[in-house]
Amino acid sequence: WTGIRHANVFLENIDNANVKNGVDKSRFKAEARLLRAFYYFELIKQFGPMPVVDQPFPNGFDFASLVRPSFQECIDFIVKDCDEAIANPDLPLRITQETERGRFSKAVAHAVKSEALLYNASPLWNPTNDAGKWAAAAAASKAALSALVTGGSSGYALADNYGDYFLNRSDLTNAPRDRETIFGIIGHTAGQITDVISIHSKPSYKIGACPTQEMVDSYDMQATGEPAILGYNDEDHLSPIINVASGYDENNPYTGRDPRFYATVWYNGALYDNIGGNIHTIQTFLGGTDQLVKTPPNMQNTHTGYYLRKFIDPKIQTGQIPNLGWKKFRLSELYLNYAEAENEVSGPTTDVYNAVNAIRRRVSMPDLPAGLTKEEMRERIRRERRVELAIEEHRFWDVRRWKILDKTDKLVTGMEITKNPDNSFTYKRFVTERRSAWQEKYLIFPIPIQEAAIIPDFDQNQNPGW
Repeated sequence: WTGIRHANVFLENIDNANVKNGVDKSRFKAEARLLRAFYYFELIKQFGPMPVVDQPFPNGFDFASLVRPSFQECIDFIVKDCDEAIANPDLPLRITQETERGRFSKAVAHAVKSEALLYNASPLWNPTNDAGKWAAAAAASKAALSALVTGGSSGYALADNYGDYFLNRSDLTNAPRDRETIFGIIGHTAGQITDVISIHSKPSYKIGACPTQEMVDSYDMQATGEPAILGYNDEDHLSPIINVASGYDENNPYTGRDPRFYATVWYNGALYDNIGGNIHTIQTFLGGTDQLVKTPPNMQNTHTGYYLRKFIDPKIQTGQIPNLGWKKFRLSELYLNYAEAENEVSGPTTDVYNAVNAIRRRVSMPDLPAGLTKEEMRERIRRERRVELAIEEHRFWDVRRWKILDKTDKLVTGMEITKNPDNSFTYKRFVTERRSAWQEKYLIFPIPIQEAAIIPDFDQNQNPGW
């Protein structure tokens, strides 16, 4: 709300401000509208529809006059602001100067519009499965891709190396090396991320996020391009449904997986460079140097049998790269947004296949198999989002907008590994955490009591279950 208010105050006063350059003034307006759209979308993702406010509140404003609109009305407002930003000739498609890092661009407007319309079409906010909402989402993402990937070396493109992409700060030039990042912020990271080096050199460090067994199970096999694990025979996820056609070997579970797995997860047997000048082999087996510790809980050892590899450069002694930043929007999401929406509109068309396969080919994964049904393609796209956008703050919202929280968030499992006398390993799945926040009311957050207290319509229309 603070950001929305600042944008409204700015738009209310900019025409009378002492800004002599007309191009600057025009660009400032576009940026303010886009910021307002961004803040609104982040707000309604969390709390559901909120009053649409397009001007500053005057002194003495009666907040009791505010009413909750529909989610669609909020999306319409967001899209309008994005469209105005996209149409503004003075807003650049991309930021090309270091002094302007952090400013929004036309590409950001495309990304916000694409994501907002996709959420609007998803089951959480589209209970009747209105095909028109899916069509609008598909059209926005297609237009975004068309606008961004043109322009030769100045246009947007997927990075050549998925793993290295997350270890490099985006460069801002007319022909950048990093052509995938749409918007990033220096000084922001994905929460508390440390690394295995910390365990050995600085015990006060924390391990940060640990991948779950469910996340590991989501990676396909590279040789066949097929899912390794199709699901589970039991509610505790201890009996996986192994896809025999995939080539997965449960006695060698980390062999031959999607290259994005190796760029994202440190697993037992993975090689970690530059610990005391040596290459360290990750040992998460019981008794190993990086062993799993179930109880008592600590912040130095993995609780799932895995450590997070993504965002960590093993060649740097501290693990994390200074001022690397957080990449909020990137091109690959637009491909996945388009594939998901277009599949719901038209089924698995050539365009849908092309969008998903563009992501897979970047990491040398086989194309999706021909002849998938709409339902099968939907499942493959959801898997693709999970591995491509892992630990990038998408999965939390995806399982909510798809309304599958009760299937994904009841528990988390890990892998307990025992090293045998012959140096082979025995693998045993276990439940590491049971969660209570999976009921339907957790699909959106409760409106804070202090907000509801001053707006009667909020008090009478608190979010379901709260």
